[in-house]
Amino acid sequence: MTQTEIMNQTEDYVLHTYNRFPVVLDRGDGVRLRDCDGKEYLDFMSGIGVHALGYHFPGYDEALIAQIGKLTHSSNLYFHLPLKEASEKYVHSTGMAKAFFTNSGTEAIEGALKAARKYSYQKYGAGRSEIISMKDSFHGRTAFAVTVTGNEHYQEPFRPLVGGVKYADYNDLESVKALLTDKTCCIILETLQGEGGIFPAEPAFLKGIRELCDEKDLVLILDEVQCGMGRTGAMWAYEHYGVRPDIVCSAKALGCGIPVGAFALNGKLADASLAPGDHGTTYGGNPFAMAAVSKVFDLFAEHDIVGHVNELAPYLEQKLNDLKAAHPCIREQRGMGLMRGLQLDDSVQASSVASRALEKGLLVITAGHNVLRLLPPLVITAADVDEAVSILDLCFL
Repeated sequence: MTQTEIMNQTEDYVLHTYNRFPVVLDRGDGVRLRDCDGKEYLDFMSGIGVHALGYHFPGYDEALIAQIGKLTHSSNLYFHLPLKEASEKYVHSTGMAKAFFTNSGTEAIEGALKAARKYSYQKYGAGRSEIISMKDSFHGRTAFAVTVTGNEHYQEPFRPLVGGVKYADYNDLESVKALLTDKTCCIILETLQGEGGIFPAEPAFLKGIRELCDEKDLVLILDEVQCGMGRTGAMWAYEHYGVRPDIVCSAKALGCGIPVGAFALNGKLADASLAPGDHGTTYGGNPFAMAAVSKVFDLFAEHDIVGHVNELAPYLEQKLNDLKAAHPCIREQRGMGLMRGLQLDDSVQASSVASRALEKGLLVITAGHNVLRLLPPLVITAADVDEAVSILDLCFL
């Protein structure tokens, strides 16, 4: 069967909610993928930040195979060892007190928002439930998650949305203060906005948000679904700021390919928010996913993945700055660690550049308003950077 036949027959049966690139991926190895015809691609999008360790990283597959031979599911009515191991490593890594595991980042957002409202309800009673989110944010596509996603494009067809959500300007502390009322219960934001265009939080902004939450007993939720797990050069992006949230949301690289999400709560929230009957999931925290999470934390530590990101990120940044200098249509290069965006002017469309890169054997994606987004596996080398930038250079000619 040809790639065209596979694509056409897939479209016959799968709901068209994605405009997929015209390629049928078949297998991966290291930081490279191959399609059904054997063509090789250098992966600089890693499944939208999921494959932090690339493909078939030594020890990862073996851990999953071993768990398949034991138990893949039991429900949350029973204990199992992988849950104990994964939760301990995740909680210690985040500096929080308790964890709840989900199947996706969106579900982690849903649970975190419920925990924030429950905390406020427990302490202050009904009515103190308003949420402040950020414009141009992205937190997911379920009803609650799309409501706190500050982008009309994602929201308009699905109104009425969940009530009680307001939107401030990212990196504008005064716009947040202007929305505060005695009904506000939490503030949610991405430590580094991803889908919105690769915008890191400014230190004064994030610290100011933390101070506001401390002053008024508001819950601070940081969405690190995309920017967490070492991508920015710290295990969690908030570590760069000397700020710790009340709840952090995770997913993507948490399982490095296995669908899993989580949110972790500090002691204050863990003790006074969600209780038995308030929240649940059938598949969340299953033995198979927890074996993946546990092994990912082990491999990050054993191979100093965060250290590698810090060694390589300045080189990638410099090469992208050189690319910007060579092509005036690139207005700005921004991001942190191995999460980078190239802001293009309107003379060149980021989607067209991504398509040309695909033809030349490089996978990149877009974000925000005409931004080319780079999310390579965290295990790339300087040679991989050279190859990727060389291909991009050709795409702008």
